[in-house]
Amino acid sequence: MNNSGFSLYEQLEATNQVLSFSYTPTSSTSRYTYDVIKDGKVFETYQVSGKQTSEIFLTETGTYQIRVTEYQGRTSKTIESGLYSIDMESPVIRLKEGDMLTIEQPKKDSIIDMNQYIVAYDEQDGDLISLVTSNADTIDWKSTGMKEIVYTVSDQAGNTTTKTVSVSVVRNQQMPLFAIQFSVLFGIAILIIWWLRYQKSLRLERRLSRYSIRGLKDHSISIVEKVIHFCYKSNMVLSKLFQKSVFLKKYSKRYDKYIPLYRPFYQTGMDAVATKFISGCGFILIAIFTMAFERHIFASYELLLPFIFGFYLPDILYFSKYKLYRNTLENDLLQAIIIMNNAFKSGRSITQAIDLVTKELEGPIAEEFKKMSLELSFGISIEETFKRFAKRIQLEEVTYLTASLSILNRTGGNIIKVFTSIERSLFSKKKLRLELASLTGSSKIIVYVLFLVPPLFILFISLLNPSYFVPLYTTPIGLILCGMILLIYIGYILVVRKVMKVRM
Repeated sequence: MNNSGFSLYEQLEATNQVLSFSYTPTSSTSRYTYDVIKDGKVFETYQVSGKQTSEIFLTETGTYQIRVTEYQGRTSKTIESGLYSIDMESPVIRLKEGDMLTIEQPKKDSIIDMNQYIVAYDEQDGDLISLVTSNADTIDWKSTGMKEIVYTVSDQAGNTTTKTVSVSVVRNQQMPLFAIQFSVLFGIAILIIWWLRYQKSLRLERRLSRYSIRGLKDHSISIVEKVIHFCYKSNMVLSKLFQKSVFLKKYSKRYDKYIPLYRPFYQTGMDAVATKFISGCGFILIAIFTMAFERHIFASYELLLPFIFGFYLPDILYFSKYKLYRNTLENDLLQAIIIMNNAFKSGRSITQAIDLVTKELEGPIAEEFKKMSLELSFGISIEETFKRFAKRIQLEEVTYLTASLSILNRTGGNIIKVFTSIERSLFSKKKLRLELASLTGSSKIIVYVLFLVPPLFILFISLLNPSYFVPLYTTPIGLILCGMILLIYIGYILVVRKVMKVRM
């Protein structure tokens, strides 16, 4: 029916232009209606009276057909046009994985097919990967660094899409990766062989044990004890090496307060610093093994984060144990003062009161009073003994107690009244501290939640889209932004903690 009233009967080839054509009814038509059918469904309906010509415009993407019904008196007839195809949507180009591409430096005379990393398609035409063009042939892929490749594709309607993709060219990792994997597997094989030989020796020992006489004491050393002994010796060697550094000597002073908690393993604060370095190196080894099995060669900056995490992880353990130790001391000190005051009321001396505390209490405070009792038995004065006690535990209440005993020792006075006053002061302070903790508990929970929101948000986004934050630590501007974000976050934590801190 190409001789129908349509000025354009059909448009089979897709176009990205607006289609405009007309329909002229026959001379015997009194009125007519026409339906615009889009993708198999009636899209619009128009009614026209008389024999006037209708102008039809198709402006959206889709496959159209026009169906006209002409009325001639009591009769009617239907006329249908051919198909009109309109495609105004641009095709899509995207990477198969992530938002940034990382490839290894190609070998000599090798050709890289850059189209293998992308997907190109159109809703109307389907897969367009064979039509994609790029500037890959003009890029020097032999040198490492950031490159930009421009992809271009056009569909049958003439719609064109251009996408620029950042490509990071890294050095060929095959040989270093193979060496690391071989070293890891070789180490695992040695451990397996050693373990099998150890199990064989144990079976042989059990077979020969019935023909031998065992000693009264078992002086054998287990594997765990050997590992602990090796770590202890390595820590001592590293600590002696660090003693030559003036900076590390000053840095280790802040860890001297942890020494009483880790005796006899730690003798100085430098031992704790050496443990931090060993922990950091251990996390580096774990990262290397993980990257090797994931077939990923590591860069120097990628090992910095595991080392920092391992270096500061012992600080968390030190601080948590030290805080528990201090809280136990503060809580038990009041009981020690009460016991000493009751001893004074019953007529006992300071030495007897200290001995009584060591018998009645347990834990850190009992250990400290045992040291005081031992010092008094060696002939050290009471004043000097309490000064050493105050220096060891560094509590404000003990400093006040030491000053009071020094004054009493020089000028005399009623020791029962002094200890009663100290007892009331400590009790009131403890009561005030509990009330303060009760009042500020909800505020502290809110602050801790605010502290955790950014890391949890980053973790949640990373689980949904693992490549979302990749540009932040793979590009120079991203590393700068990461540093700024980290500084702002740390400053925010310090400011909030300073505001929330209440000194008593």
